[in-house]
Amino acid sequence: MSFDPVSAARTFHEAINALDFDTIDAFFAEDAVYGSVKVGQLSGKTEIMAAFRRYFETYPDQVAVDELTEAVSPMAARAVWRLKATHSETGEPLVRFGEETITFNDEGKIISVDVTDYKV
Repeated sequence: MSFDPVSAARTFHEAINALDFDTIDAFFAEDAVYGSVKVGQLSGKTEIMAAFRRYFETYPDQVAVDELTEAVSPMAARAVWRLKATHSETGEPLVRFGEETITFNDEGKIISVDVTDYKV
């Protein structure tokens, strides 16, 4: 059976929406990289997971919806998404639209996430 990057990306996003940090952690390869204008370039599972935890401490009510998820190669998927959240201390709303390309290795672990925010 061949690897389905779309299914894997959807499962990864479901874990994020559920704040299931054990599942999120299990998705990343030890040497994964994560790039975003909002968080910069993160290297390694430990750094990526620390950033995820900080973000969700600040925005614990985030709800993200994938508008489109498609394969871009046999081991990568592109997801176009929108999200809403509220800052836990200030109550300020956050609304973002963007896309990310998630690339997996032969074991189905994420080796890179490249996030692009759209201008609103």
